[in-house]
Amino acid sequence: MWKVNEIFHSLQGEGYNTGTASVFIRLSGCNLRCSFCDTRHESGTMMSLQEIVDKVMQYPQAPWIVLTGGEPSMWIDEAFIENLKAMTGKRIAIETNGTHTLPEGIDWVTLSPKNGIGNSGEVPIVLNHCDELKVVYVGQDLTQYDRFKTTHRYLQPCWTEDEATRWRNMRATVQVVLENPQWRLSLQTHRLLGIR
Repeated sequence: MWKVNEIFHSLQGEGYNTGTASVFIRLSGCNLRCSFCDTRHESGTMMSLQEIVDKVMQYPQAPWIVLTGGEPSMWIDEAFIENLKAMTGKRIAIETNGTHTLPEGIDWVTLSPKNGIGNSGEVPIVLNHCDELKVVYVGQDLTQYDRFKTTHRYLQPCWTEDEATRWRNMRATVQVVLENPQWRLSLQTHRLLGIR
């Protein structure tokens, strides 16, 4: 059984796969308490694998499942990934803070490390490679991310409800990307479009 906060169908709003139709499985809970977290992920319903698959298969046209949270790596193992892929025929992506090892079989890993940018306590990051590195930018030193092996590097402005602060964050992130072209800009396009 897995504690699932929600399962929904939408477009990936961030990073390399922006605009791709996906089914999001948001697992409950996280091992960090980031001050800027924009997701209410604590509550949830206990679901069996078959119940999860039944819900995912309400959207047969979506080619991707995105495991998100909270921190999904706290709850999954190789058997879960293998069975979810076999039962749905979909590719599996994960959005992780990198503080847990990942099981084999995940097709796309988005690493979004939170150390040094507002989480309570510094939990060691154990992942050192990913398909994409997506960093929430709040003015931190980017050299701390040089150690990660990745094909794609994204900076994402920290979202805030205050519009003036949000635009300051966006302008600052754009400027940093202009000065550091190894990074690309990632916007939360789902927010801009008013979708989930």
